[in-house]
Amino acid sequence: MKSLFKTVALITFFSVLTRICGFFFRIYLSRTIGAESLGLYQVAFSIFMVLLTIVSSGLPLIISRMTAKFRAKGESKSEGSLVTVSLIFSVILSVILCLVVLLFKNVFASLFTDSRCIGILIVLLPSLVFSSVYSVFRGALWGQNNYFALCFSELYEQIVRIFICVIIIGGTLTAIENATSVAWSLTIACLMSMIFVILLFFFFGGKMSKPSKDIFKPLVKQSTPITGIRVAGSLIQPIIALIIPARLSAIGYTASQALSIYGVAVGMTMPLLFVPTTIIGSLSTALIPDMSAAMAQNDNEHIKRRVRSSIIFSLFISCLFVPAYLALGEGAGLFLYDNALSGTLLQASAWVLIPLGITNITSALLNSLGLEIKGFINYFVGAIVMFIAIWFLPSLVGINALVWGMGASFIVTAVLNSLMLKRKIKVHLNILKPLAIMILLIIPSAALTSFISSLCSHVFPLFVSLAIGGIVSVVSFVLLCNVFDVINLHSFIILAREKIKPKNSKLFKIKKLFTKKR
Repeated sequence: MKSLFKTVALITFFSVLTRICGFFFRIYLSRTIGAESLGLYQVAFSIFMVLLTIVSSGLPLIISRMTAKFRAKGESKSEGSLVTVSLIFSVILSVILCLVVLLFKNVFASLFTDSRCIGILIVLLPSLVFSSVYSVFRGALWGQNNYFALCFSELYEQIVRIFICVIIIGGTLTAIENATSVAWSLTIACLMSMIFVILLFFFFGGKMSKPSKDIFKPLVKQSTPITGIRVAGSLIQPIIALIIPARLSAIGYTASQALSIYGVAVGMTMPLLFVPTTIIGSLSTALIPDMSAAMAQNDNEHIKRRVRSSIIFSLFISCLFVPAYLALGEGAGLFLYDNALSGTLLQASAWVLIPLGITNITSALLNSLGLEIKGFINYFVGAIVMFIAIWFLPSLVGINALVWGMGASFIVTAVLNSLMLKRKIKVHLNILKPLAIMILLIIPSAALTSFISSLCSHVFPLFVSLAIGGIVSVVSFVLLCNVFDVINLHSFIILAREKIKPKNSKLFKIKKLFTKKR
């Protein structure tokens, strides 16, 4: 368990660090290249992500599993052969996909509402090959339990990309030139990451051997279903990227305006909206091995406790951010992006955090119980609801159709996931009461935060008033939840003290010995 805890802590640390870098990078981009450039890049990138999912989604997972199996059996030649076979297969697949895009360039160009996006997609194509190589060696490191190399390579890619992007983009360039520069920064970063992860692989003793036909068949057979599910899921984002600008153009916006608004929503507002998922994602990472072990031991009571407590915790984390977003959203948009629309959208979408949190944690729980395909079906049903909303609602509410569509989608998926969990573990989740209490507590917390922040804005600069408002929001909501027995703050403090107290450390033993002698 110690090893598991350290692994989860390591992954969480690097994940948070990488996301923080990515978050500030988006702020820099939005301020430097503007909403239109960001929109152009996001639309092209959404198509690229589908191609990337094909070459690097299921393969690393299967490579890691097979690598671990070969290492356990001491079959070093098979392990090396796996890397070679995977490398040949992934490179050939990625090159074929690149050729398909180039040969049918006009077909892909017709998918975009703005013809300039196809040039950005072509710039991104080399990174498809680089990423295919990267994913093979990443999967091998994963199978070797070398989590430090695995996580550090992802952080390295983010840092390299930021560094390159800062050098090559500029405020004097046109929208398409800036968007193309961002694409080039990703391609160069993928090249550098590929070289780096190859060096890490051989540095930590990795080897390549002669390819074996016996490995190719199970590799493709096991990775194809996982890839198929993830590709189907990744198709949703480019469909949204195509529908929203098209529907906005249909109600009177120019193509440039539609892309700018979409860029604000996806490139500025959504990263803030998904901040709580970093914390919930860390819980999900820890839950999967824990739940799997409980299933192996048929410990149903442990599973039931974990399911309910995890959902309550995720609800609390999600609701914790809602008062701050409601009260401070507009100011946050102005401070971070110098864009009032991003803040207004953040306020309008704050409620989405609640079904989003439930969806995230219930999806992770379904995965840990071996119900990935059923969970994907629930996700797909929710996606259909979103497509209906973003097609019909823009004429009524404009870009807020994306917010309403996402919210409706997450509500449907969360309900379906919860019902499936209830049937699987045969227990009542009993989350409606704490959910209702937390939603009611959001109102006074948001009102107090708005009042205090407004007072501070007359005295302090925007950053200070936002900081004070954020503290007031968090403290007031936590205290209210404690008063109404949603959480037990006293028990948490006692638990934290017990965890921090170094009872078994050498320093504690020396201190105890020194005290006895005196």
